Amino acid sequence: MNTPTHKPTLAELFAQRQFTYFWLARLSATLSQQMLMVAVAWQLYDITGSAWDLGLVGLFQFVPALLLTLPAGHLVDKLRRGRIFATCVLVQGLVALVLLLATENSFISRELIFGLSIVLGACRAFQMPTQQALVPMLVPLTLLERAVTLATTGMQAAIICGPAVGGAIYVAGADKVYGTCTGLMLLAFLLMQGVHDRYEPSKEKTSLSSILAGFTFVWNHKLLLGATSLDLFAVLLGGATALLPIYARDILHTGPQGLGLLRAAPAAGALLMSAILLRWPIQRKVGPWLMSSVAIFGVATVVFGLSEHFTLSLIALAVTGAFDNISVVMRQTLVQIETPNEIRGRVSAVNSIFIGASNQLGEFESGATAALFGPVGSVVMGGVGTLLVSAAWVRLFPELARRDRMRG
Repeated sequence: MNTPTHKPTLAELFAQRQFTYFWLARLSATLSQQMLMVAVAWQLYDITGSAWDLGLVGLFQFVPALLLTLPAGHLVDKLRRGRIFATCVLVQGLVALVLLLATENSFISRELIFGLSIVLGACRAFQMPTQQALVPMLVPLTLLERAVTLATTGMQAAIICGPAVGGAIYVAGADKVYGTCTGLMLLAFLLMQGVHDRYEPSKEKTSLSSILAGFTFVWNHKLLLGATSLDLFAVLLGGATALLPIYARDILHTGPQGLGLLRAAPAAGALLMSAILLRWPIQRKVGPWLMSSVAIFGVATVVFGLSEHFTLSLIALAVTGAFDNISVVMRQTLVQIETPNEIRGRVSAVNSIFIGASNQLGEFESGATAALFGPVGSVVMGGVGTLLVSAAWVRLFPELARRDRMRG
């Protein structure tokens, strides 16, 4: 007679004190990051009035993050992961403090903001693989999927609330936002003092092959290659974020408030799906669910591309966020389960590169195809491309497509 499978509860998850401290620290840090970027963008535009400069802020963060991610992944496997995360949030807190002092003392400048953006990008290179590799060290394997889902829930909530809270505080002055960000980062740092992960750092000697070990491992494990590349191509082709201002003004005929709602819709859908997955986690037919979620993401993208009604567009974007969230949770859980602990930082770094590349290159792809075929043609072609990728991956990675449970 088969013993019924125990479904872990949220109470069991929060009973893991180390994870709870880390979850609260990550929530506080992500909220601060979102508020900080809103304030930096608004203040820079007040100073220069240049849209080009706004784009440079993102570029100055992306380039160091891309260049440092692989070495950062190697370092994550060589040092205590909790300490790396704590150091990242402390440095970002210092950046917020410098911005606070510069604003209060009137020496804030375009060049200072660009320089601090480079520091923030470097911190991101270390923080992203660290926070992914740290979760499995803080919870039992039976709780890992729910831990990943809850971490995603907190992140989506911060992404939704952070810009709104930052914008509301900015009315009182940019320095007030920077002061709040400094306090939140300090709180995250103090919370991390209660996190003592069980990880024993790797004694492997540093070499080119050890730095590239994450890529080698993913390439040789087709299930992980299929999962990470599926997300890369789906977001690369199906992302419509860069074109939302065009849709808001020229197609849906709405103003800045409508644009704000359009930008928030995918995160709102993702947050709702996170709540559903926390209550009813996917335990069987993992592969079919993963492939189907990417296909539905593609269909919703096509619907958004063709829609001329604001409400329908909001719903379509929320659906893209909801089903992208399924893909994110399942992919990250599979990566953590299938990766040995001693290489988890480097594999998480590869995953971070795929995420960053898909988002950044996806915006470029949307802009380039929109210039050639118009915004509607760009979004619809991207959605159809995502559907084709989903169908192709079923044939290219049959092990992934047929996967039944998270733990194979």
